[in-house]
Amino acid sequence: MSVVPFEVTAAEPVRPVRARRGSRLALPVALGLLALPLITAAHHSRPAPYGDHLTVHARVADGAADPALRTRGGAVQAYDPATGHARWTHRREGARPLALLPAPGHAVALWSDGMVTDTARADGSAVRWHRAIPGGAPWLRSPAARGGAGVLRPLDPRGRMLAVVTPRRIAAYRSADGDLRWVLPARDGCAFDPARAVRRGGALMLAQPCGGAATPWTAQLIAVDDLGRIVPRRTPLGNELPGGAPGDVRTRAEKELASPR
Repeated sequence: MSVVPFEVTAAEPVRPVRARRGSRLALPVALGLLALPLITAAHHSRPAPYGDHLTVHARVADGAADPALRTRGGAVQAYDPATGHARWTHRREGARPLALLPAPGHAVALWSDGMVTDTARADGSAVRWHRAIPGGAPWLRSPAARGGAGVLRPLDPRGRMLAVVTPRRIAAYRSADGDLRWVLPARDGCAFDPARAVRRGGALMLAQPCGGAATPWTAQLIAVDDLGRIVPRRTPLGNELPGGAPGDVRTRAEKELASPR
């Protein structure tokens, strides 16, 4: 019987070994690649703080002009006034926006659940801060709230300080970080009326109607600015950021109030 010679080379037994090693290495890599979308989806599906859902529709270059603001479909929307195209949309679960306060770089919104938010206005990259109005939701649902009219008030021309006015108190926040700077409660037997306010120079004049008929009208009107209530010889704290330059304690509003018209 003839025997067919079979030549074994050194390379031949190595090939299946390398293939097996390659397949063993490829399997974890493939599983890892398949898991990446699942990991990403799990990351994005985590509950957003305060029920926020912030959607960016169009990227903008650094230094782009602030977009206009509007409420649309139960959300705050920033859009290009020239084209009407949306730039970003901010929604919150279980709440709808009642009022908006545009300021340079800031989009401040009052929501039906008594929350106040500040969103980066230019690009919608983040909701900077949230502040809750104590007992705000029940009051905002009442006719007395007038749909949140006048609750958000700027305290300076550039919007660096924000007043949140409710019947019981005025709370002032620094726009940059939402830091609470001062609180002014209403007098006993009186209540602030957010919708009734006028600006005179650097001062915001707010109505504080009182129930007693004997209450003088001067006690039913107060003046505030970014440093608090305007009264003679006050020594208010500044509103500068921590580590910043010393605050400028201005008295212009006081002088304007005292000057004859």
